[in-house]
Amino acid sequence: MLGLVVVLNFRNFRNQRFFGVVAVMVMASNLAGCVSISFSEKPENSSSPSPTISESPTVSESPVTSSPSLPPSTANQDILEQSWVIYRQQFIQEDGRVIDYQASDRSTSEGQAYAMLRAVIINDPTTFDLTLQWAEENLHRLSATGEPTDQLWVWLWGKDEKGNWGPIDRNFASDADIDAITALILASRRWNRPEYLELALIKLRDLWEFSTIVGLDGKRYLLPGPKEAFVPSASTIHLNPSYLAPYAFRLFAQVDPERDWLSLVESSYEVLEKSSQVSTVGLPSDWIALNTQTGQFEPLPKSSKLQSVYSFDAYRVWWRVAWDAEWFKAPEAKRYLQTATKHLQTLSRSSANLPARIDLKGKPLVNYEATSQYAMLYPAFRVINPDMAQKVLQQKLLPKYNQGIWDDESAYYTQNLAWLGLLPPTAINPQLLKP
Repeated sequence: MLGLVVVLNFRNFRNQRFFGVVAVMVMASNLAGCVSISFSEKPENSSSPSPTISESPTVSESPVTSSPSLPPSTANQDILEQSWVIYRQQFIQEDGRVIDYQASDRSTSEGQAYAMLRAVIINDPTTFDLTLQWAEENLHRLSATGEPTDQLWVWLWGKDEKGNWGPIDRNFASDADIDAITALILASRRWNRPEYLELALIKLRDLWEFSTIVGLDGKRYLLPGPKEAFVPSASTIHLNPSYLAPYAFRLFAQVDPERDWLSLVESSYEVLEKSSQVSTVGLPSDWIALNTQTGQFEPLPKSSKLQSVYSFDAYRVWWRVAWDAEWFKAPEAKRYLQTATKHLQTLSRSSANLPARIDLKGKPLVNYEATSQYAMLYPAFRVINPDMAQKVLQQKLLPKYNQGIWDDESAYYTQNLAWLGLLPPTAINPQLLKP
């Protein structure tokens, strides 16, 4: 347990708070290794009435006085800046809660983490603070007595069967915690906020403890969530390749030398490469099973709710691996992208559209396409095939963009993946990626 007391001095937001919210002072103390954050104005808890939510999102002029921005030479700068402002207006409540309108107005740890990651990249400290504050107030995993069990976030928050708002699944999703910790590290460096790094280190301790496992093969793997949910037997673990973020593990190794985060870089690429071979066309799957005794990867049973197909989860593999190639010049990242995208490159040359879902044998499961897939493929192609990347940008991404929105104005997932995919590596100051 850490014995330090960490004070998070969230600065005055007079004239800066999102939607004109009055300034609040936030303090967090690390008591027995557990951080709690309290507010002078408490958000509604699970027994409170429904929070204020617009039935249909509308665009209005942002009252935020600060002007989030990217470096002047950033490719697609206008689109990235405009779409962030619109996203902030339509999907983020004034208290910092990110709303998924397509899923009963729920909120997820993933949504909070995406907002934090985007905010630090585009230099929006106000929104960063708000989304972090809301998550710290509402997403802690609690024991039966109401005490935080760790510093990871429950993945799902919304209205339960009784009509109360609050956490409705206490499991965590490790990809969200990874993105949030990455954002905290970058924010601590960008805005000289050491308290963010302190919080990141506490979360790293719990991520390592509760979301990594050493298999019978002696290798450490990242789990998608708690062991009890993703380790069905002593020799089998269920994995989600799109959660693997080698660039993040490299950042974690910089700030947390007590744990061997680089071992997760190694196991991540092994999982990506070998699990993609389960598909006859070499594509990653949304979910995959690993037998740690034999080292063999297998599709999950058809009876499982988790499916071994190339679909909306698996798209994110391209973005996460591309960031490792672009941020850290990782040769294994470029090698994987060259190999695993071959089938999609072939399809792209022979057909106008890429199917949104593909089974392990390469058979399309639907006849529609997904903007989010093209958005995630764009940074991958940018690394290995710039001409194809430009084709995707001009034919699949820009035509789907209209006044700050990709596709549908309620499509929360698409907005995030499109923005992260379109972001060029030059938007990140290289100094932020160094110890």
